[in-house]
Amino acid sequence: MVLWHPLKTAIERSPSGNKKINAAPPLILCCSFLILIALGALALKLPFATNEPISWIQSAFTATSAVTVTGLVVVDTGSTFTPFGQGVIALLIQLGGLGLMTFAVVTLLALGNKVGFIQKTVTKAAFNQTDTSTLLSTAKSVLLFAIIVESLGVVILTLYWLPELGLQTSFFHALFYTISAFNNAGFALSPNSLMQYVDDPVINLTITGLFIIGGLGFTVLMDVYKSKRWAALSTYSKLILISTVIINIVALMLIYVIEYDNPKTLQPLSEVGKWLAAWFQAVTPRTAGFNTIAIEELRNASTALTMMLMFIGGGSLSTASGIKVVTFVVLILATYSYLRRDKGVTVLRREIDKESVYKALALTLVSAGITWLAIFTLLIVEDAPFLDVAFEAVSALGTVGLSRGLTASLSPLGEFIIMFLMFMGRIGPLTIAYFLASPRSRKLRYPSAQLSIG
Repeated sequence: MVLWHPLKTAIERSPSGNKKINAAPPLILCCSFLILIALGALALKLPFATNEPISWIQSAFTATSAVTVTGLVVVDTGSTFTPFGQGVIALLIQLGGLGLMTFAVVTLLALGNKVGFIQKTVTKAAFNQTDTSTLLSTAKSVLLFAIIVESLGVVILTLYWLPELGLQTSFFHALFYTISAFNNAGFALSPNSLMQYVDDPVINLTITGLFIIGGLGFTVLMDVYKSKRWAALSTYSKLILISTVIINIVALMLIYVIEYDNPKTLQPLSEVGKWLAAWFQAVTPRTAGFNTIAIEELRNASTALTMMLMFIGGGSLSTASGIKVVTFVVLILATYSYLRRDKGVTVLRREIDKESVYKALALTLVSAGITWLAIFTLLIVEDAPFLDVAFEAVSALGTVGLSRGLTASLSPLGEFIIMFLMFMGRIGPLTIAYFLASPRSRKLRYPSAQLSIG
């Protein structure tokens, strides 16, 4: 069996005499995203892509934010970019959100080529899947489902904006916002995101519906479609659906109570408007990035809650990022099981394997460590309040896109740090850790040692 060295890229000659490149799957995935970001930055720097000249770093930042489906911006998307530039951004969001490997697999199938072992392994890394045999059907299902859901979103939003904007403009706006919402990107064509629609039920329910569906994860959605019954769903699907409902309801109630009498957020709204605004703010931190109320005007308790939700994120194999909902739940269950002195971690009458617990712990610690290091560095290079810096860092790593107003005033070094966080948040801290740490198998085992913990 051939083992890949995480940092090694080798050019070998196949039996047929053709050269082929063997590299670690996460490395291929990282390079694919970097190439897409570079191409996007070049396209956005074209003279006809903007209404006014932008710098290379602004172009690179926008491309990175789009490919990583974050939504943080250093220039206003609606006024700075032409329809061509906005179309490039939408395309980058779609490619980055659904994943490069989805398009690569489907393209190969369309051309009649067989997908080889290396391509399957790279796709498995992109989809966070363990069963290689189901990857091709997964890739095709992802695209088909995305087309259906996005088409529905475009129709609803086009009809809504048609009387106000006309057919051409309403269709373009609907297409842009649908792609941005379904892929959990948070890019908007107005400088205040969706604040003008704070109490509008059509916009609130359509946009939140799109990014909640996109954030659940395609594995869950396909499982629901095939199973039809709750009892037939997998343990993973049941867990993420239950967790998502609980987290959303708890967040909704907390935001409503905390912000109810805040004159800068919910107080001026009608009762229906309060619930709509609280609902939107409760679910958008799950890496969606849109906002209908001013983020910087939230009370500190709401801000802390938002940061926690951004860190958790959405579901695996979804357009959302963060450490993922199931990761968060597994850590809670593992802690609870340890306190009860249970022999294993169980949920829904199933025992969670130790590998999943270790992976959840590693992912959370790596994410927390990267976030702390980024906050520490940003506090050195930026003259900004601690809360604004911390919020920005968590938002970038979770590829959320919410901001307390710091993004536009970042220094060039600060922009590079945020770009790095967005990239890390999209490809996954464990993917980075995979090719930075050499795998090794130990033939020698040592005696166990008891350590004092706590």
